[in-house]
Amino acid sequence: MGTKTINVGIMPYEDFKQYTMAIASGKYKPKKNEPKIWFESIETISQVLSTRNLELLKLIENQKPQSIRELADVSGRHISNLSRTLKTFRKYGIIDLIENKRTKVPVAKATHFKIDYGKYPPFQFDEDVFPTTTTGIAK
Repeated sequence: MGTKTINVGIMPYEDFKQYTMAIASGKYKPKKNEPKIWFESIETISQVLSTRNLELLKLIENQKPQSIRELADVSGRHISNLSRTLKTFRKYGIIDLIENKRTKVPVAKATHFKIDYGKYPPFQFDEDVFPTTTTGIAK
């Protein structure tokens, strides 16, 4: 797999809920160049895409470990810590864990990220479809 860049964005949770509801209802269709992965805050993206975690992604891409155990050995991380990180990466669509007999092979889907901050997709909501109060909770 060649190096792939994934667009990621930062959007507050309440806005993200409305964004996904607009997509699900057919009221908004994401553009091809819009982020596919969204984080709630700069703090969240900083934790997930920390320097240490980016180094782990590059290690997965370059070393191509055939199991999580092998990745633990080459990375020097404990299995429990590594499993949590891989689970988070998988949740955000950054890696795949491919079943291979009795092991899971980590495969990096991206090692480079383009971050869109402060640019929200131009979606609008009908009040009758997405009723909210000033607190952002449905009526």
